[in-house]
Amino acid sequence: MSQLSVAWITGAGGLIGNYLIQTASQFAPARRVRGLTRAQLDLLDFVAVSRAFHGERPQLIIHCAAMSKSPDCQAQPELARRINVEATVRLAELAAEIPFVFFSSDLVFDGRKGSYVETDPVGPLSVYAGTKVAAERIVLANPRHTVIRTSLNGGTSPAGDRGFNEQMRLAWQAGRTLKLFTDEFRCPIPAVVTARATWELVNKNQAGLFHVAGGERLSRLQIGQLIAARWPQLNPKFEAASAKDYPGAPRPADSSLNCAKAQKLLSFPLPGLTEWLTAHSNEPF
Repeated sequence: MSQLSVAWITGAGGLIGNYLIQTASQFAPARRVRGLTRAQLDLLDFVAVSRAFHGERPQLIIHCAAMSKSPDCQAQPELARRINVEATVRLAELAAEIPFVFFSSDLVFDGRKGSYVETDPVGPLSVYAGTKVAAERIVLANPRHTVIRTSLNGGTSPAGDRGFNEQMRLAWQAGRTLKLFTDEFRCPIPAVVTARATWELVNKNQAGLFHVAGGERLSRLQIGQLIAARWPQLNPKFEAASAKDYPGAPRPADSSLNCAKAQKLLSFPLPGLTEWLTAHSNEPF
């Protein structure tokens, strides 16, 4: 009986990482998946990471771990760079001879155009976006390696607060009224779909840069309306607002992604959020 190849999933306690682990038995049955949380392996302890890598010799690394909340990155830019760039660099170096998948963001774009393809120039507006751009360039320098840019991901995370839907629900449970932008557009996607697409790209030995996001361009307000309809018992409160009034770092107005490149390789259509929620009306989200 052949031995299963080991795959590391960093950020296993997060949203996408957790779904990659949950779906591995279905979409990557030939792999023994090891989920790594910060408690199990501190990615900033490069000596420990190197020791673990050489001890286990994984044949694939999918790197989901990140400092992903933009306001936190703005407040602590040096820490954001260490986590999002330096840790990625070290992992990519260790994985020089094996497939390595790095998750990036639609926020690498300045938002002036929308429907971005992989060849469009980036224009990061925030510290978070800047760290993702820096890491992307390093990862893509190796032709074996892959960058997946995604958008807002939703679902159920171990911590209960990682998905955009979870953050909205927590706010409504606390009785807050959300201000939702009418002039900021994304392509939200269920994290379980992101996970399936990622495994399919990995299984097809696809390297390079891919956009993987939902098939529907929605404003923050439209997203909120869809999630509110899911949770009427919370008496969800929200009001229309403009991103121009946001007091934090500049935000791209339209970072929607064109996913045609990845879509050609996938066995299923990347769904829009409205379509997916309708089709999964009896599932928690």
